[in-house]
Amino acid sequence: MNFTDIIEFTKKPQIYAEGNAVMWTDDHISKQLLDIHLNPDIDLASRRRSSIESTVDWILDSVNMEKMNILDLGCGPGLYAEIMAERGHKLTGVDFSRNSIEYARKEALKKNLDIEYVNQNYLELCEENKYDLVMMVFTDFGVLLPQERETLLQNIYGALKPGGTFIFDVLSDKDIEMKVAEKSWEMEESGFWKEKPYLILSDSFCYPADKVILYQHIVMDSSDNSDVYRFWTHFFTSDDLKKMLGQEGFEKIECYDDVLPDTDLWNGNNVIFCKATKK
Repeated sequence: MNFTDIIEFTKKPQIYAEGNAVMWTDDHISKQLLDIHLNPDIDLASRRRSSIESTVDWILDSVNMEKMNILDLGCGPGLYAEIMAERGHKLTGVDFSRNSIEYARKEALKKNLDIEYVNQNYLELCEENKYDLVMMVFTDFGVLLPQERETLLQNIYGALKPGGTFIFDVLSDKDIEMKVAEKSWEMEESGFWKEKPYLILSDSFCYPADKVILYQHIVMDSSDNSDVYRFWTHFFTSDDLKKMLGQEGFEKIECYDDVLPDTDLWNGNNVIFCKATKK
């Protein structure tokens, strides 16, 4: 165990400094994530089943169009896509996790649903005038770095048909100081991060001027290597979103903070849903 590296990693890093490990492509972690996605009673990798269903109702009522061609970015195992396909819409789901996409494909085939699943980084999206609706749910937008957000918005704008709708959600900057997690450590014989014994050091750092919190996890095992996972989580106001979307050409930008039930710091009016239209 290299203590010099660990001490360096535990210092507050420069904003947007990268870790050295990626959670979504790790085979063991992605399997754990899939299990959490599929648990209908917790709000972790996905929201509770009741919240998913009510969110789908809200999205479809907001757009109010029959037989849409819908793109679900960060679709995971297809929990939203399946409901929408069952209601007669054509779905394309894109996700970085191979395990989630493989599971979603098997479920769609088993249920005879019109869904195409693509294992891809959605920042590489390259389509033109194809979709009536692009959706991105469970605050994925907020984990992107500023340049990545700009790239994504440009790609989404291009992929939408004229008059098409983009709907997504973000974390509100309300009570941001309460969302900083305390430093902690944990040892496991086998768990979420590794299937062999490991020690994990978790901490978070706030960068108030940029309205971003870094959630950092350092995972160590019996080797000299440490896996450093860094999740840069951004918080927004409605005005932030309207300015950002307006700069990329979107219009009719509307924000809502009453879509989810008010259960904790990560739901209710702590989450802003945004709806915008391509000219």
